[in-house]
Amino acid sequence: MLADVMSATSACRIAFVPKPTMPAPTMNPILRDVPDTIETERLLLRCPRAGDGAAVHEAVVETLAELRAWPASLPWALAEPTVEASEIFCRQGQADYLTRTALPMLMFLKDGGQYVGGHGLHHLDWSVPKAEMGYWCRKRWHGQGLVTEAARAVAELALHTLGMRRLVCHSDAENLPSRRVAERSGFVLEGVMRHERFDPDGTPRDTCLYARVR
Repeated sequence: MLADVMSATSACRIAFVPKPTMPAPTMNPILRDVPDTIETERLLLRCPRAGDGAAVHEAVVETLAELRAWPASLPWALAEPTVEASEIFCRQGQADYLTRTALPMLMFLKDGGQYVGGHGLHHLDWSVPKAEMGYWCRKRWHGQGLVTEAARAVAELALHTLGMRRLVCHSDAENLPSRRVAERSGFVLEGVMRHERFDPDGTPRDTCLYARVR
């Protein structure tokens, strides 16, 4: 009799086990409100536009040797730069920004409007949400803290305005200026990924993984 009662009780317990709650549907990223302009003390960062290609091309040509020093991290710099290629990048970047598949930004000086370099958020995963930050600076503006100033503003946009839970930054282990930008912008070194990338000649490169979380 006792065994029968226990069996019946167990059956009742099984019958009333609640069903797992289904996760709420993720908002379509295109519906997210993202400002297309950010201002810092010295900079204006904005979404690329048609017609920006000439300014971007000029900066790439000026900085080509420095960009090509890191071919595993910046493979796009190995191609021969042209105004057309830079214009395609800007127009595609604007399209990506509108669809929220990537948020590339161009950096301009507020005083004079000169193009300083590229910044932005890439590899967006809105289901978490999380993203990767990337940046490069025009040669003439190296060493003036402009990229760090921009990185802090972009991180603020990602983590607070857009509600990102994780923001990462990848830097070649030997690219000390890039690493300093991440560290001065509040990113924490989570580890060094050995032989994570390779130069075109097959030389392995170690990559530092920096992150900020919320």
